[in-house]
Amino acid sequence: MHRSLTCFFLLSVLLLTACAPKTVVPPAKNAGVYFQEGEEFFEKGLYRDAITSWEKVRDSYFSPELNTLAELKIAEAHFLGEDYIEAAVAYEAFLKNHPDHPRVADVLYQLGLCYTYQMLSTDQDQTATTYALNAFKTLQERFPEDRRSEEVQIYIDRCLNQLAASELNIGNYYLRTKSYSASINRIEGLLKKYPNYYERDKAYYYIGQAYLLNGEKEKAVVAFNTLFNEYVGSEFILDAQRFIEENY
Repeated sequence: MHRSLTCFFLLSVLLLTACAPKTVVPPAKNAGVYFQEGEEFFEKGLYRDAITSWEKVRDSYFSPELNTLAELKIAEAHFLGEDYIEAAVAYEAFLKNHPDHPRVADVLYQLGLCYTYQMLSTDQDQTATTYALNAFKTLQERFPEDRRSEEVQIYIDRCLNQLAASELNIGNYYLRTKSYSASINRIEGLLKKYPNYYERDKAYYYIGQAYLLNGEKEKAVVAFNTLFNEYVGSEFILDAQRFIEENY
Protein backbone atom coordinates (compact mmCIF):
# COMPACT_ATOMS: atom_id res chain seq x y z
CA MET A 1 0.00 0.00 0.00
CA HIS A 2 2.81 2.34 0.88
CA ARG A 3 4.56 1.55 -2.38
CA SER A 4 1.36 2.23 -4.35
CA LEU A 5 0.93 5.68 -2.79
CA THR A 6 4.54 6.51 -3.55
CA CYS A 7 4.12 5.54 -7.22
CA PHE A 8 0.90 7.53 -7.46
CA PHE A 9 2.63 10.61 -5.99
CA LEU A 10 5.54 10.36 -8.41
CA LEU A 11 3.20 9.94 -11.35
CA SER A 12 1.21 12.99 -10.29
CA VAL A 13 4.35 15.12 -10.05
CA LEU A 14 5.45 14.03 -13.49
CA LEU A 15 2.05 14.83 -14.98
CA LEU A 16 1.93 18.25 -13.36
CA THR A 17 5.45 19.04 -14.57
CA ALA A 18 4.53 18.00 -18.10
CA CYS A 19 1.42 20.19 -18.09
CA ALA A 20 3.01 23.27 -16.51
CA PRO A 21 3.54 26.13 -18.99
CA LYS A 22 7.15 26.63 -19.98
CA THR A 23 8.73 30.14 -19.76
CA VAL A 24 9.32 31.43 -23.28
CA VAL A 25 12.39 33.63 -23.65
CA PRO A 26 11.96 35.97 -26.62
CA PRO A 27 14.93 36.20 -28.96
CA ALA A 28 17.16 39.23 -28.48
CA LYS A 29 16.40 42.08 -30.84
CA ASN A 30 19.03 42.82 -33.42
CA ALA A 31 19.84 46.16 -35.08
CA GLY A 32 17.48 45.48 -37.97
CA VAL A 33 14.55 44.99 -35.61
CA TYR A 34 15.38 48.15 -33.68
CA PHE A 35 15.68 50.09 -36.93
CA GLN A 36 12.24 48.99 -38.10
CA GLU A 37 10.85 49.74 -34.66
CA GLY A 38 12.24 53.25 -34.98
CA GLU A 39 10.61 53.63 -38.38
CA GLU A 40 7.23 52.70 -36.92
CA PHE A 41 7.59 55.20 -34.08
CA PHE A 42 8.73 57.85 -36.55
CA GLU A 43 5.69 57.36 -38.79
CA LYS A 44 3.46 57.91 -35.75
CA GLY A 45 5.26 61.12 -34.84
CA LEU A 46 6.77 59.53 -31.73
CA TYR A 47 10.17 61.06 -32.38
CA ARG A 48 11.65 60.52 -28.93
CA ASP A 49 10.82 56.81 -29.05
CA ALA A 50 12.18 56.58 -32.59
CA ILE A 51 15.43 58.18 -31.47
CA THR A 52 15.75 55.69 -28.62
CA SER A 53 15.41 52.77 -31.04
CA TRP A 54 17.80 54.23 -33.59
CA GLU A 55 20.39 54.98 -30.92
CA LYS A 56 20.48 51.25 -30.21
CA VAL A 57 21.13 50.66 -33.90
CA ARG A 58 23.83 53.33 -34.01
CA ASP A 59 25.59 51.91 -30.97
CA SER A 60 25.36 48.27 -32.06
CA TYR A 61 28.03 48.31 -34.81
CA PHE A 62 25.83 45.79 -36.61
CA SER A 63 26.39 47.28 -40.06
CA PRO A 64 28.27 50.44 -41.09
CA GLU A 65 25.56 51.32 -43.59
CA LEU A 66 22.73 50.79 -41.11
CA ASN A 67 24.59 52.67 -38.39
CA THR A 68 25.14 55.65 -40.71
CA LEU A 69 21.49 55.66 -41.72
CA ALA A 70 20.51 55.56 -38.05
CA GLU A 71 22.66 58.65 -37.42
CA LEU A 72 20.79 60.52 -40.13
CA LYS A 73 17.43 59.34 -38.84
CA ILE A 74 18.25 60.47 -35.30
CA ALA A 75 19.12 63.96 -36.54
CA GLU A 76 15.95 64.11 -38.64
CA ALA A 77 13.79 63.04 -35.70
CA HIS A 78 15.31 65.73 -33.48
CA PHE A 79 14.65 68.29 -36.23
CA LEU A 80 11.03 67.30 -36.79
CA GLY A 81 10.53 67.25 -33.03
CA GLU A 82 11.72 70.91 -33.08
CA ASP A 83 14.66 70.09 -30.86
CA TYR A 84 16.98 72.17 -33.02
CA ILE A 85 19.91 72.21 -30.59
CA GLU A 86 20.12 68.40 -30.47
CA ALA A 87 19.47 68.19 -34.21
CA ALA A 88 22.39 70.54 -34.88
CA VAL A 89 24.63 68.46 -32.63
CA ALA A 90 23.63 65.30 -34.50
CA TYR A 91 24.16 66.86 -37.94
CA GLU A 92 27.54 68.30 -36.90
CA ALA A 93 28.61 64.85 -35.64
CA PHE A 94 27.52 63.28 -38.92
CA LEU A 95 29.60 65.75 -40.95
CA LYS A 96 32.60 65.06 -38.75
CA ASN A 97 32.22 61.28 -39.02
CA HIS A 98 31.24 61.14 -42.70
CA PRO A 99 32.75 64.19 -44.47
CA ASP A 100 32.40 62.64 -47.94
CA HIS A 101 29.02 60.95 -47.57
CA PRO A 102 26.70 61.34 -50.59
CA ARG A 103 24.16 63.19 -48.43
CA VAL A 104 26.52 65.85 -47.09
CA ALA A 105 24.70 68.55 -49.08
CA ASP A 106 21.38 67.58 -47.44
CA VAL A 107 22.98 67.56 -44.01
CA LEU A 108 24.53 71.00 -44.50
CA TYR A 109 21.15 72.36 -45.58
CA GLN A 110 19.40 70.87 -42.55
CA LEU A 111 22.18 72.12 -40.29
CA GLY A 112 21.71 75.63 -41.63
CA LEU A 113 18.00 75.41 -40.91
CA CYS A 114 18.69 74.19 -37.36
CA TYR A 115 20.73 77.30 -36.64
CA THR A 116 18.32 79.57 -38.53
CA TYR A 117 15.52 78.50 -36.21
CA GLN A 118 17.72 79.40 -33.24
CA MET A 119 18.50 82.92 -34.44
CA LEU A 120 17.74 85.68 -31.94
CA SER A 121 16.71 89.30 -32.48
CA THR A 122 19.37 91.75 -33.61
CA ASP A 123 19.85 93.14 -30.11
CA GLN A 124 20.86 89.71 -28.78
CA ASP A 125 23.68 87.22 -29.31
CA GLN A 126 24.23 86.32 -32.98
CA THR A 127 26.16 83.08 -32.58
CA ALA A 128 23.38 81.01 -34.16
CA THR A 129 23.24 83.45 -37.09
CA THR A 130 26.96 83.03 -37.67
CA TYR A 131 26.68 79.24 -37.54
CA ALA A 132 23.73 79.27 -39.96
CA LEU A 133 25.69 81.48 -42.35
CA ASN A 134 28.71 79.17 -42.20
CA ALA A 135 26.58 76.09 -42.95
CA PHE A 136 24.83 77.67 -45.93
CA LYS A 137 28.04 79.17 -47.34
CA THR A 138 29.78 75.81 -47.04
CA LEU A 139 26.89 74.21 -48.92
CA GLN A 140 27.05 76.91 -51.58
CA GLU A 141 30.83 76.57 -52.01
CA ARG A 142 30.98 72.78 -52.02
CA PHE A 143 27.83 72.16 -54.05
CA PRO A 144 27.28 75.17 -56.36
CA GLU A 145 24.90 73.16 -58.55
CA ASP A 146 22.68 72.06 -55.66
CA ARG A 147 18.99 72.20 -56.49
CA ARG A 148 18.37 74.53 -53.54
CA SER A 149 20.97 77.12 -54.57
CA GLU A 150 18.48 80.00 -54.88
CA GLU A 151 16.90 79.20 -51.53
CA VAL A 152 20.33 78.89 -49.94
CA GLN A 153 21.27 82.34 -51.23
CA ILE A 154 18.13 83.77 -49.64
CA TYR A 155 19.14 82.30 -46.30
CA ILE A 156 22.67 83.65 -46.71
CA ASP A 157 21.33 87.13 -47.43
CA ARG A 158 19.06 86.90 -44.42
CA CYS A 159 21.98 85.96 -42.17
CA LEU A 160 24.16 88.75 -43.55
CA ASN A 161 21.43 91.32 -43.01
CA GLN A 162 20.88 90.04 -39.49
CA LEU A 163 24.57 90.38 -38.65
CA ALA A 164 24.73 93.85 -40.21
CA ALA A 165 21.66 94.97 -38.29
CA SER A 166 23.26 93.73 -35.08
CA GLU A 167 26.37 95.79 -35.84
CA LEU A 168 24.22 98.84 -36.53
CA ASN A 169 22.43 98.39 -33.21
CA ILE A 170 25.79 98.43 -31.47
CA GLY A 171 26.88 101.46 -33.47
CA ASN A 172 23.72 103.29 -32.51
CA TYR A 173 24.23 102.36 -28.87
CA TYR A 174 27.68 103.94 -28.97
CA LEU A 175 26.18 106.99 -30.66
CA ARG A 176 23.55 107.40 -27.95
CA THR A 177 26.14 107.01 -25.20
CA LYS A 178 28.36 109.63 -26.89
CA SER A 179 31.13 107.17 -27.73
CA TYR A 180 31.38 108.65 -31.20
CA SER A 181 34.66 107.08 -32.31
CA ALA A 182 33.43 103.63 -31.32
CA SER A 183 30.19 104.26 -33.20
CA ILE A 184 32.08 105.36 -36.30
CA ASN A 185 34.36 102.30 -36.24
CA ARG A 186 31.42 99.93 -35.91
CA ILE A 187 29.34 101.47 -38.68
CA GLU A 188 32.27 101.94 -41.05
CA GLY A 189 33.01 98.26 -40.55
CA LEU A 190 29.51 97.13 -41.42
CA LEU A 191 29.35 99.38 -44.52
CA LYS A 192 32.50 97.67 -45.83
CA LYS A 193 31.65 94.14 -44.76
CA TYR A 194 27.96 94.11 -45.75
CA PRO A 195 27.65 96.02 -49.04
CA ASN A 196 24.15 94.66 -49.69
CA TYR A 197 22.70 95.46 -46.27
CA TYR A 198 19.10 96.49 -46.84
CA GLU A 199 19.15 99.39 -44.35
CA ARG A 200 22.30 101.15 -45.47
CA ASP A 201 20.36 104.43 -45.47
CA LYS A 202 19.95 104.11 -41.70
CA ALA A 203 23.66 103.36 -41.39
CA TYR A 204 24.57 106.56 -43.25
CA TYR A 205 22.14 108.51 -41.08
CA TYR A 206 23.76 107.24 -37.88
CA ILE A 207 27.34 107.58 -39.04
CA GLY A 208 26.67 111.08 -40.35
CA GLN A 209 25.57 112.06 -36.86
CA ALA A 210 28.58 110.37 -35.28
CA TYR A 211 30.98 112.14 -37.65
CA LEU A 212 29.44 115.54 -37.02
CA LEU A 213 29.30 115.14 -33.24
CA ASN A 214 32.90 113.90 -33.31
CA GLY A 215 34.00 117.06 -35.10
CA GLU A 216 34.61 115.36 -38.48
CA LYS A 217 32.46 117.71 -40.57
CA GLU A 218 33.80 116.75 -44.00
CA LYS A 219 33.08 113.07 -43.44
CA ALA A 220 29.67 113.99 -42.07
CA VAL A 221 28.89 115.91 -45.27
CA VAL A 222 29.88 112.89 -47.39
CA ALA A 223 27.75 110.54 -45.30
CA PHE A 224 24.66 112.76 -45.37
CA ASN A 225 25.04 113.48 -49.10
CA THR A 226 25.20 109.74 -49.74
CA LEU A 227 21.95 109.39 -47.82
CA PHE A 228 20.29 112.26 -49.73
CA ASN A 229 21.48 111.26 -53.20
CA GLU A 230 21.44 107.47 -53.17
CA TYR A 231 18.38 106.86 -50.99
CA VAL A 232 15.94 109.49 -52.21
CA GLY A 233 12.88 107.93 -50.63
CA SER A 234 14.50 107.14 -47.29
CA GLU A 235 12.50 107.75 -44.14
CA PHE A 236 15.66 109.16 -42.52
CA ILE A 237 16.16 112.14 -44.86
CA LEU A 238 13.94 114.59 -42.97
CA ASP A 239 15.47 113.62 -39.63
CA ALA A 240 18.94 114.03 -41.11
CA GLN A 241 18.10 117.51 -42.40
CA ARG A 242 16.79 118.56 -38.99
CA PHE A 243 19.88 117.16 -37.31
CA ILE A 244 22.15 119.11 -39.64
CA GLU A 245 20.23 122.35 -39.04
CA GLU A 246 20.56 121.91 -35.28
CA ASN A 247 24.16 120.77 -35.09
CA TYR A 248 26.15 122.00 -38.10
